[in-house]
Amino acid sequence: MEYFLLSPSPARVRSTIANAVLQPDELRELRLVHKALADVNRLRIVRRLAQAEATVAELVSQVGLSQPLVSWHVGRLRAAGLITTRRSGRETFCRLRPEAFDAFASRQADILGIAAAVDPEPEPAAS
Repeated sequence: MEYFLLSPSPARVRSTIANAVLQPDELRELRLVHKALADVNRLRIVRRLAQAEATVAELVSQVGLSQPLVSWHVGRLRAAGLITTRRSGRETFCRLRPEAFDAFASRQADILGIAAAVDPEPEPAAS
């Protein structure tokens, strides 16, 4: 038997090094939400939940993905704190947390220093 050793690509090496560097917790917190919203299917789920609460079965028919895949995406959104779920019998109901988006935007501005960097509206010139 012959064994071939595959060396990692330069991109893989860079990714591994970048992940090995300690990242501040607050940046990880931002990354979690950004990654949750970086998938078009999760954005479609969020858009549907913005209309009203829905079951996973309803999301399956709306989004057009399989039930396990929708459940996986729901799990990512729940882990980011953007939605809540509750069980009723065999159904899982999903609800968007609109307040989470406002809180995230505010927290992101604080962490990145955007709030301090933005100048207030200029005062009108006195005549």
